[in-house]
Amino acid sequence: MEEVVKSRTTKDKIIECITYFFIYSFLGWLIETIYAMFVHGYFVKRGFLYGPLCPIYGFGAVVLILSTKKLYKKPFLKFLIATIAFTLFEYMVSFILEMLFGLRWWDYSNDFLNIQGRVSLLYSIFWGVIGVILLEKLHPFIQDKIQKITKGNTNNIQAIIILILIAILIVDTVFSVIKYLQ
Repeated sequence: MEEVVKSRTTKDKIIECITYFFIYSFLGWLIETIYAMFVHGYFVKRGFLYGPLCPIYGFGAVVLILSTKKLYKKPFLKFLIATIAFTLFEYMVSFILEMLFGLRWWDYSNDFLNIQGRVSLLYSIFWGVIGVILLEKLHPFIQDKIQKITKGNTNNIQAIIILILIAILIVDTVFSVIKYLQ
């Protein structure tokens, strides 16, 4: 008997990318929070939003996943792409946030080889390493778990959950922007 393989639609791919955006935004917030607790010894609210998401991690992860799909077994190339992409993205986000709100969410001015305190060599290397770990270890694990969870579920349920998460993110973003503009 021939097994019919369901082809993935554009809608499926978009839902998948948005799902990964939320997962990695949350994991980024979690990493930031744990790091800050380690450094400061107490809870420090991390990120721009009220809620437990750091969208810079979600966007960065999705861009990295999509841009390295065809680089099987090439971890050094993945490292270079992650280093360059995350460094450029981090610089851009820092610049935009400062222009919009007059605030800096991070400052690497005291780090060796920094550019305007927005990025530094140390963190660029760190982002490259994190990128390889994400692509080689974490994402395949998460991808497998998501596929198991969503197997047999209709896309409509997934789409509804994604729409609810997007609505919550929009509300959080609006309230956060209002807070920082005051």
